Amino acid sequence: MSTDCNAQDPTTQGIQAGVSRRNIIKLTGAGAAAIGLSSAAGLAGAGPAFAAPASRKDLEPGDTSNGADNFYTSDQVTVKKISFKNKYEMKVVGNLFVPNNLDRGTTHPALVVGHPMGAVKEQSANLYATKMAEQGYVALSFDLSFWGESAGKPGNSVSPDIYAEDFSAAVDYLRAQVVVDKERVGAIGICGSGSFVISAAKIDPRIKAIATVSMYDMGAANRDGLNKLVTLEQRKAFIAQAAAQRDVEFAGGAIEYTGGTPDELTADSTAVDREFYDFYRTARGYHPNTTTHPALATNTKFMNFHPFNDLDLIAPRPLLFIAGDQAHSREFSEEAYRLATGPKELFWVPGAGHVDLYDRTGLIPFDKLTDFFRAQL
Repeated sequence: MSTDCNAQDPTTQGIQAGVSRRNIIKLTGAGAAAIGLSSAAGLAGAGPAFAAPASRKDLEPGDTSNGADNFYTSDQVTVKKISFKNKYEMKVVGNLFVPNNLDRGTTHPALVVGHPMGAVKEQSANLYATKMAEQGYVALSFDLSFWGESAGKPGNSVSPDIYAEDFSAAVDYLRAQVVVDKERVGAIGICGSGSFVISAAKIDPRIKAIATVSMYDMGAANRDGLNKLVTLEQRKAFIAQAAAQRDVEFAGGAIEYTGGTPDELTADSTAVDREFYDFYRTARGYHPNTTTHPALATNTKFMNFHPFNDLDLIAPRPLLFIAGDQAHSREFSEEAYRLATGPKELFWVPGAGHVDLYDRTGLIPFDKLTDFFRAQL
């Protein structure tokens, strides 16, 4: 197998020459340091389970252009609520998507699908799992620990090592299913889960092929910010704030949350804020199992998270990085592609921003994902 899945220039396929980098927002000053880029990353926290999204009648509709259909369902696919334990004996809750026409007399390839950081499986991950199940894959979406319906106290906590473990636990579950070929399990990580699935794949060779979509390196995003505009002094100030909050909570004080998608937009809201608001705060993508505020005292765990170190551990398993050519987050896919040593491809989606690839079915390259996994699993 060649070291590049792409016969063309891998950094330009799918991109129109001369397209400018719109929507790359410069986050500077104390604001970026104080939130650790959680606003730019579109972090969403988790609350208790509530009713279905339709229970909210006051939501703005959001921009549903380009086929935005986050809550897509298919009559070609059967969905089953499932749960399993990770290696820390924490309950992980997911959905299993099985094609209705699946031949149960043989085994089939399967995929694990991870949601954006702090979101829930009902946001983006279910959509991807449904679409891939339509293509014949057994697919599993799940809530990361501390979020949505999965276990972990207190909710909204940040633990990238446990997030990566959840991906491996999902692989455990899939490999135990009689209809799944144990040697043909792949994974898709969306936004922050792109970095978590890479972290998992480095030490879990059972994940045979990996695709990321609109990936955020949650470590770099919190340490350095977009375009590396967060200074060392700002980083230290955020770390000190989180450490002080630990003292407050140890003494019985209330948990404090940080950053995330704003609850309201103002004249000062950035383009990144507005992009995430249009998904998380409108009927387009809102789900009652999530807020947008990770716990401040644990958010610094991302400072020690370096998912792109030792990427050669994944080779010769293939990596596919998908990003919008207008995404404010494109630097993370570019860096991962640069550092990966095995078969790799960086695929640009023309005209797409970061959140566009969460749910805009007219832009998401499901055909590309299908071709990749058919070739590699």
